[in-house]
Amino acid sequence: MNQETIAAISTADAMGAISVIRISGDDTFAVLNRLTGKDFSDAQGYTIHYATVYDQKEPVDEVLISIFRAPRSYTGEDVAEISCHGGVYITRRVLRLVLGNGARLARRGEFTERAFLNGKMDLSQAEAVNDLITAKDALNARSAVHSLKGSVTRLIAPLEEELTQIIANIEVNIDYPEYDDVRQLTEEEILPAARKWAKEIRQIIEAAEQAVQVRDGIDTVILGRPNVGKSSLLNALLEEDKAIVTDIAGTTRDLVEGSVRLGGMTLNLIDTAGIRESADVVEKIGIERSLAAVEKAELVILVLDASSEPNEEDERLLELTKDKERIIVYNKSDLNEDVDGLSISAIHNQIDDLVDEIRRRYEKGLRLANTDTLNNERQIGLAMQAEQSMQDAIASLEAGMELDIVTIDLENSWTALKEITGKAGKEDLLDEIFSRFCLGK
Repeated sequence: MNQETIAAISTADAMGAISVIRISGDDTFAVLNRLTGKDFSDAQGYTIHYATVYDQKEPVDEVLISIFRAPRSYTGEDVAEISCHGGVYITRRVLRLVLGNGARLARRGEFTERAFLNGKMDLSQAEAVNDLITAKDALNARSAVHSLKGSVTRLIAPLEEELTQIIANIEVNIDYPEYDDVRQLTEEEILPAARKWAKEIRQIIEAAEQAVQVRDGIDTVILGRPNVGKSSLLNALLEEDKAIVTDIAGTTRDLVEGSVRLGGMTLNLIDTAGIRESADVVEKIGIERSLAAVEKAELVILVLDASSEPNEEDERLLELTKDKERIIVYNKSDLNEDVDGLSISAIHNQIDDLVDEIRRRYEKGLRLANTDTLNNERQIGLAMQAEQSMQDAIASLEAGMELDIVTIDLENSWTALKEITGKAGKEDLLDEIFSRFCLGK
C-alpha cells in the first residue's frame, strides 16, 4: 500500500527528559537519510541507532532512532521513532525538520488508523488504544488492555460462528436443493437456533450496559427539600468541603458537582438546589436545573429528614423519582435514631450504611466491568442492531415466511455484528459460506 509518509510527536508536548517523534510510511528511511546524513536503507528492524539531526549543515540534536520494518511494526508500514532531548522547542524543531524532509504531519489517530487498515488490529482493538491512554483508573485500564488483546473479538466470535452456520445452511438449501448430501431444513429447525442466538446476544448487551455504566461512572443526583442535608452528604462522600453548608434553607442555588471512588467504581455526584415552591428568581432557576439533572440521572439519592415527618415537598419528590433507580436515605439520624429505613448523619460523616448500599446495588456491574464485555456505546449499539434484525427474522419464521426472505434479516444481523470489529462486508459472508461446503459442483 503506497501512502504518504506521516510524522507526529508521540509524547506529551511539554518539558521532559526525552521526546519521541514517530514516522511511518514508504519513505520513512529516505526521510531519515536526509535528516541525519546516514544511510538507513539496510537498517534491520528492532534495532536502535545513534545519529545527529541536522538543519542543513547545522547540528540540532543528538538522537536515538528505533527502526521497525514492515509489516512487523505498529502500523504495518516502515516505522521509525526518533528519541530526541525533551523540551518544547527542540522537539518541535526536530519535527519541523522531519516534515521539511518529506513527511506530512499526521492527523489525530492516523497511526492507529493505518494499523487498522493494514490489518494489525480490528476496530475494537483500535478503540482500546485510546481507552488505555485516557483510562482514569485501574478498572478502565484493565478493560482497555483486555480489549487490546482481542477480548471483544473473542466475545462475539461464537455468535458470528453460530449465525454464519445458520445462514450457510439456509443458502445451501435454497441454492442446491437437488443434492442428496444437503440436508433439507425447515422453519422448525432454524427457529430454535435463532431464538437461542437472540438470547445469547441479549445477555451480552445487558452485561455490557452494566459494565460500561460502572466504568464511565454513575451519574448520581443528591435530591431533597431545602435544608435536609444534601450538601453535607456531598461533602461527606467527597471528604472535602465542596458545597456550602448553613442552616439557611435554599443555600444551594445551583448544581454542585464532584466525583468520588467507592470500592473500584466512580460516582459522578451532583448536589442540587432544594426542591420547593419559591418566588426567588435565582432559586427557581436552580430548581429547574435540579429537575433537569434528575431526568438524566442514573441514580438518585433522595434525602429525607429523620428529625421530622415527611411533608408535601417530600411526597412530591417521592412521586417524581418513583421510576428512577433511587436510594431513599434519612439524614440527621443523630437527632432521631428510631428511623425505619436507611439512616445517616452526614454532618458527622456517618454514611457507611449508604456507601454499603451503593456498592451492593452496583456489585454485579462492577464484577462485569472486570470481565470481557463490549466497551462503548458504538459496540453496544451495533449489538442491539444485530439483535433487532434477529428478532425480525424470528418474527418472519413464526409467520411462516420463506427462508430466502428470512435470510435478509439474518444477513443484516451478521453485518451489524461484524461492524463491531470493523470487518463487515458482503464478500466476507460469501467467503465464510462457501468455505464451509465443498459440493464439487
